[in-house]
Amino acid sequence: MQREFTVTFADKYVRVVSDGEKDLEFSKTLWTEVIRTCEENNCYRVFGLANTTIPMEALDAYDHGRLFRDLGLDSRFRIAWVESNPEAIDIVAFIETVLLNRGLPGKLFDDEREAMEWLLSDVT
Repeated sequence: MQREFTVTFADKYVRVVSDGEKDLEFSKTLWTEVIRTCEENNCYRVFGLANTTIPMEALDAYDHGRLFRDLGLDSRFRIAWVESNPEAIDIVAFIETVLLNRGLPGKLFDDEREAMEWLLSDVT
């Protein structure tokens, strides 16, 4: 399985770059690091850039609601996510819906500039 991610603090937001095959285990590792970085920097705006080579299964996507709750990811966070692989868009959109249904502020974008504008705006 080829997969990797980086999480860095970028002054006004936490930047996540994620590449490769995705599953719930990978998400747990990634989001644990994102939360740690957010808390260390007292910054809860997350800008994610993903290139998913093999999308996760629908059940893993659905379990993101529970995963985020268990990790303590809550309404303090604002997540702008850009997925570059068109074959992964549907499953990432499903995750977006699951999270929005649980009151978590996150949004999927297909344009990095739009994502950044939304992330740094005061509009929820």
